[in-house]
Amino acid sequence: MSLSRKALADKILVLGIDGMDPKLTKKYVAEGKMPNTKKFIERGAQREDLVMLGAQPTVTPPMWTTLATGAYPVTHGITCFYRQSKDSLDVIEYNLDSSKCQAEQLWNVFAEAGKKTLVWHWPGSSWPPTSTSPNLSVVDGTQPGNVNMGVAIVDPEKILVASVKTEEVTYKKQAATEGEVPCVISDLKVQKSTYNLAESVKAKKKTRILLTKEDGEGALPETPFDVVYSPIKDAAGWADAPADAREFTMLHAGGLIRRPCLILKNADGVYDRVAIYKSKKETEPMAVLEQGVYVRDLLDEAIKDDDKKVIANRNMRILYLEPNGEQVRMWISAGMDTTNDDLWHPASLFKTVTENIAFPQPTCLIGNASVQIARECMIATWQASADWQADVLNYLIEKENFEIIFSHFHNVDLAGHMIIHKLKKGGKGTPEDYKQMLEDVYRQTDGYIGRFLHLLDEGWTVLIVSDHAAVCPEHNPPLIGDMTGLNVTLMRELGFTNIKQDAEGNDLKEIDWAKTKAVANRGNHIYLNIKGRDKYGIVEPEDQYEVEEEIMTALYGYKDSVTGKRVIAMALRNKDAVLLGLGGPESGDIIYWTAEGYNYDHCDSLSTTCGYGGTSVSPIFMAAGPGFKTGFKTDRIIREVDVAPTVAVIGGVRMPAQCEGAPVYQILSEEF
Repeated sequence: MSLSRKALADKILVLGIDGMDPKLTKKYVAEGKMPNTKKFIERGAQREDLVMLGAQPTVTPPMWTTLATGAYPVTHGITCFYRQSKDSLDVIEYNLDSSKCQAEQLWNVFAEAGKKTLVWHWPGSSWPPTSTSPNLSVVDGTQPGNVNMGVAIVDPEKILVASVKTEEVTYKKQAATEGEVPCVISDLKVQKSTYNLAESVKAKKKTRILLTKEDGEGALPETPFDVVYSPIKDAAGWADAPADAREFTMLHAGGLIRRPCLILKNADGVYDRVAIYKSKKETEPMAVLEQGVYVRDLLDEAIKDDDKKVIANRNMRILYLEPNGEQVRMWISAGMDTTNDDLWHPASLFKTVTENIAFPQPTCLIGNASVQIARECMIATWQASADWQADVLNYLIEKENFEIIFSHFHNVDLAGHMIIHKLKKGGKGTPEDYKQMLEDVYRQTDGYIGRFLHLLDEGWTVLIVSDHAAVCPEHNPPLIGDMTGLNVTLMRELGFTNIKQDAEGNDLKEIDWAKTKAVANRGNHIYLNIKGRDKYGIVEPEDQYEVEEEIMTALYGYKDSVTGKRVIAMALRNKDAVLLGLGGPESGDIIYWTAEGYNYDHCDSLSTTCGYGGTSVSPIFMAAGPGFKTGFKTDRIIREVDVAPTVAVIGGVRMPAQCEGAPVYQILSEEF
């Protein structure tokens, strides 16, 4: 199929940055902290406030799918981070699966029109590939973190603590928590498809009963991690070690892989670095780490679930090294299988990237363990990821001649989950600590944007967009609206959901369906327990309208115990939620949003919500290059559904089949 209209640009890059907030961006630009973004704005076209009117719900998979299709969730069918299972009202399912999407993606249109197209880790209905066109390449997109994070982790992230006071080497695995890190999926299994195009990714169905904030998204500050303890002794039995060196042991694979390490002195007699060896028989170290230096891509063994050894890449940092060599603390990233090409189509693209650039980077998920780990490890891992991704995309543009790229990067959102809700009250650090870390993440993002500015001088059109942003709440969020499971507490308080208890009267994480009229499962959705439709239904179908009315009235009447004000912004019947792009068979019987000031950070809120510290949930939109006016500001409301049709017009291709948005005519360089 050929192009259907005159193209305004031959080469287009959609630079997606998950969670990027237009309010914060505009603030940092004005303060001179995002100079590359300022240059981009000056060369491009957008609203003065940089705001894009987001669709609903304000969470990753639905909104990236909307950006790709130009369709609302009611149309494309992706209505939350997870999907409501048809098995039971308390079961949720994996939802970053393109087979669930009911709308055509724009990248298929480009590929089938003859354009060499790359979809890079787009976490909304991109994997598996849905076009057989040889022009289409797709990398990951099965989880929002970093590329390959869902399938290639073969060794967990951990902290090593070595001391002269420790008596024996110990690997301590942390007990699994009931909580869940928002936007993180790391247990995906790849199932070979019956057709030869791609593979489909499957993850477990889940039943998650949330009684407290720590059961769901609120558990993030307490995310567990493994810890290695080792004694420090004088070096002994080495083939080649300085006389004054000290030794300790590093463990991987739950303790199955042991690596002896030397603590070494500098010329001044101060212990300031660590050398890692495969064994004491070796005369050359595998790596040498200096205190305070973040080290990338240390290659060593790891053990997969099937007991097979693979080479994994890890990043490390010495957090503390006592000058006398008596104590060491180190951060060790997750180990990533360097051979895993399961989520690369074609698989040869993985080899191209890893042989010419580097391996996909691991992501730090324990940033809330301390301010030091957040600053020196979490933000540093995202810098490593930003460098790697910018290197890869620029290489693929220059050497592999891709013409259309849909890309996504997740630093702002995932780091933000560990930072943004602490701007007001602080956490392991002060509010000022978190304010500075948030600024550091946006400076990092500006550096990432800067890696692509040269494309504007090389005939490329570039759009910078996000799916949503996030807020710091003014007040404690109510126990409803958590996207990771079934929200019991508020619905129980209102009398609509009940759970079973043991003989001593202790709550069990099991729904008492005989006494449950409705449940709030996932973010924003309430399902009535209807006879004949639901497995344990008790509500008569003819009573549905009145029960919905009862629930919505109760929600609007619920007041925060401290402020005395309502915590629900809006509640709509399924048929009425179409007004906001939701509703339909993949949505609940009632759709609701928490009120401004009472939000966790995003997902539970309307896309126009603002929060403490100049934060907002609105996504961002900026565009520059051929096809767009230069240095232009529009007062048009730019909607999330408008991105795909705007890119289609710039690229000279037809609209995706289910597209509901419209091109942003006002910022185009030519009349349309």
